[in-house]
Amino acid sequence: MRTPALIRVAAIAAALSMIVTGCSSKAENGSDGGSGDVATDVGVEGDTITLGVLTDLTGVFASIGKDMTNGNSLYWKTAKVCDKYTVKLDVQDTQYVPQQGVQLYSSMKSDVLAMQQTIGSPINAALAKDFVADKIVNFPSALGEVLTDIPGTAVLGPTYDVEMSNGLDYLFRQKMLKEGDTVGHIYFEGEYGETGLEGTRHVAKAKKLQVVEAQIKPTDQDMSAQVSQFKARGVDAIALTVAPPQLASVAAASQAQGLDVPIVSSAPVFAPGLLAGPTAPWLKSHLYVAAQTSTFEAHPDLYEQYTKAYPKEKSASAGVIFGYGMGEVMKQVLDAACEKGDLTRQGVLDAFNGLKKIDTGGLLVPIDGFTLGRSPSLYSFIYRPADVPGGATIVQDAFQGQFAEALAGS
Repeated sequence: MRTPALIRVAAIAAALSMIVTGCSSKAENGSDGGSGDVATDVGVEGDTITLGVLTDLTGVFASIGKDMTNGNSLYWKTAKVCDKYTVKLDVQDTQYVPQQGVQLYSSMKSDVLAMQQTIGSPINAALAKDFVADKIVNFPSALGEVLTDIPGTAVLGPTYDVEMSNGLDYLFRQKMLKEGDTVGHIYFEGEYGETGLEGTRHVAKAKKLQVVEAQIKPTDQDMSAQVSQFKARGVDAIALTVAPPQLASVAAASQAQGLDVPIVSSAPVFAPGLLAGPTAPWLKSHLYVAAQTSTFEAHPDLYEQYTKAYPKEKSASAGVIFGYGMGEVMKQVLDAACEKGDLTRQGVLDAFNGLKKIDTGGLLVPIDGFTLGRSPSLYSFIYRPADVPGGATIVQDAFQGQFAEALAGS
């Protein structure tokens, strides 16, 4: 049975009841907002739909936040909803600070139809009640377990516990781990890090692993002490649910201290910019990333499209692919709502709830749909750092590990 979420969203049941019993999905007074036969209410002006983006452009996840936002923008440069509506993005920088995210959402919510991207489990959790009350379909650029409890929230991949279990399963398959070994896990305090840790704990229970846990804050940069502790405990592998700066420090400290063990991480931990730094050789030979996205090696046309659109960008991570895939899923939602003649928030929410077996052409892992309290996917890619476009090469195509179903929820 799945471990209960670390932070449960308060008042969801009451808010959901308000949605069911609330106002009509049609615009007030029968108006369609000037959009012909399609009803609208918020975030649609003429033939333009505005979507919100709450991203991180200057905080701890700035590198991936910028790439995901560029991916969002690239998708909507040419895509149209129902071959009619162009999409405009209202992009705001939260700096990965929950309170700032709450304030920025408050300033934009009266002008956006849905949220194309909201980065970070802490920020999504802080906004959960607002999203439900406002009938907002929201795409979090996060895979926190708690986010699956929020109606209208599209977690686009396996939750972090499932993702980490798939990464550890891969190490077992490759005989880099065996039953009874010891794993050191460094994780951020909060939903992101602690959900990933639950995946490690689950695998540890099944495989009789010893786990050495090290909780840190996103502002902590030097991982030397944690690596020293791991070496003293004789770890056989290191698991990470942190950010790229901490990964670089772990690699440097492991190399310096001679801790020659594999590192398995969640997707947000790796950024291709790290391959320009002094730890690049160590990362190439030690890091395995469990991810919900494919790589540019598998999508060369998208890489060419991106580099032409953003020629000044020095590197492009899988975050671009994720952002582009987010756009594709949002288009499927909005097209379904538009075809039913209802681009109100309620109409978009209804269309979202009807989505099943979502196919993004291999950009993202297979997604079953969005059932409250269940991981939307059981699959992960495994990739490794490499000198290729996007800085990563797939070593295991999307697969379901042996621990995924037990962690996925009901």
